[in-house]
Amino acid sequence: MKNRLIILLCISFTFCFSQNLKIPTDTTYTTNHSVTIKGKQINYKAETGFQPVWDDEGQMIASLYYTYYKRTNDAKDKNRPIVYSFNGGPGSASLWMHIAYTGPKVLNIDAEGYPVQPYGVKDNPNSILDVADIVFINPVNTGYSRKVADKEGKMPDDKLFFGVNADIKYLASWMNTFTTRHNKWQSPKYIIGESYGGTRVMGLSLELQNNQWMYLNGVIMVSPADYKVLRVGGPLASSLNLPYYTAAAWYHKMLNPTLQNKDLLEILPEVEHFAINDLMPALAKGSSISNDEKQTIAKQMSYYSGLSEKVITQQNLDVPNRFFWKELLRDKTGETIGRLDSRYIGIDRVETGTSPDYSAELTSWLHSFTPAINYYIQNELGFKTDVKYNVFGNTGRWDNSNDNTRENLRQAMAQNPYLKVLTQSGYYDGATTYFSAKYSQWQVDPSGKMKDRFSFKGYRSGHMMYLRNDDLIKANDDLREFIENSLAKGKSAKY
Repeated sequence: MKNRLIILLCISFTFCFSQNLKIPTDTTYTTNHSVTIKGKQINYKAETGFQPVWDDEGQMIASLYYTYYKRTNDAKDKNRPIVYSFNGGPGSASLWMHIAYTGPKVLNIDAEGYPVQPYGVKDNPNSILDVADIVFINPVNTGYSRKVADKEGKMPDDKLFFGVNADIKYLASWMNTFTTRHNKWQSPKYIIGESYGGTRVMGLSLELQNNQWMYLNGVIMVSPADYKVLRVGGPLASSLNLPYYTAAAWYHKMLNPTLQNKDLLEILPEVEHFAINDLMPALAKGSSISNDEKQTIAKQMSYYSGLSEKVITQQNLDVPNRFFWKELLRDKTGETIGRLDSRYIGIDRVETGTSPDYSAELTSWLHSFTPAINYYIQNELGFKTDVKYNVFGNTGRWDNSNDNTRENLRQAMAQNPYLKVLTQSGYYDGATTYFSAKYSQWQVDPSGKMKDRFSFKGYRSGHMMYLRNDDLIKANDDLREFIENSLAKGKSAKY
């Protein structure tokens, strides 16, 4: 069934790290496959390889490794939607959504997302390949993507790649070339980004539009990291965490029985209201808050979080995430809970302390993802190299300055009436919490004039909500619905 064809687009090669490790800078390797999705046979071509990044003078400065899935038995081929997929980090490869969410193959894991042996992949009957072609893109230093030396052997400056705006600029240019090479200019176009990828796709929406003249139908943010909130601290960031604390405590059965006996989605709206209308103003008062108000807020926080009033008061109502992961089960089992997915349990050396020794969920995921992606690329996509596949790559000192990506998305939407936005978040994600994602979405368009073009979907899992099988099904169906509802269908792009 696999018909292998090497298509050499360029015969030049470049060296990576040493003269003994070579990767091609402009080449593809193609295999043919089929998968059953929603009960229908989907035939598709898998193209994996490298496409260059050029600087403003047309000199090659990097080569990005990608995998492109194109359905081959669709009568609507010319106008078929395409989804450009990114993960985050920054410095994370695209394997997460590639072999666990939207692609035609998924990890061999159990129904809740835990590793099982033998490691590997299996068909994904939920992939969106039935409705859209997909390209998974690895930014510089992730996957096999690397910088390329010039004729004198000098590597390009890190500043061309490793920063909010540099990242957006070179990736947008790369996407333009890819779109041209694959004749996809007439297709409805979507960009999806997970975690830091949320920041990336917000910025790409305007960069593609203004400097590559590429207009999108949709921007999809999966567990997005908005650095206007994340790691900033203060009353805003702290109060937005509370609904997540409620969700995690509910999952571990640590809430007051009055709440614990309700369904999670019955509880969260009232906690969100308290976080915005009571907790945030209380935190803003700092030392000026009265003792009575402080105790009242601490009592309510305890009710909603499963933590004691005492430790909340000791934290001056400002409970850090890391402390919550260590504290929630301290007196019950002495175990910690996961950062990116708080359903996961960890075991620390000692029960004392203010933060876990390690991220229980990430070690679990690396357990299953790393062998699977290396096996899959070599054995099913047919690409072989001794270069290390960087699940996480070195991106130096990432430049977060001049981050206007939230405003960039607003401008892109204002200028393009077709453009719609979908946010997907897991309730048990303690890194980029679901309520922070909601808040960020609200802030993109404070006028409210475009709020009917935004949608939010929540799931009973964590950062990578698709690892739980029920949410893998639901989240892909939500993507199908979003793509269908954002197609133009003959309607003019006007207000």
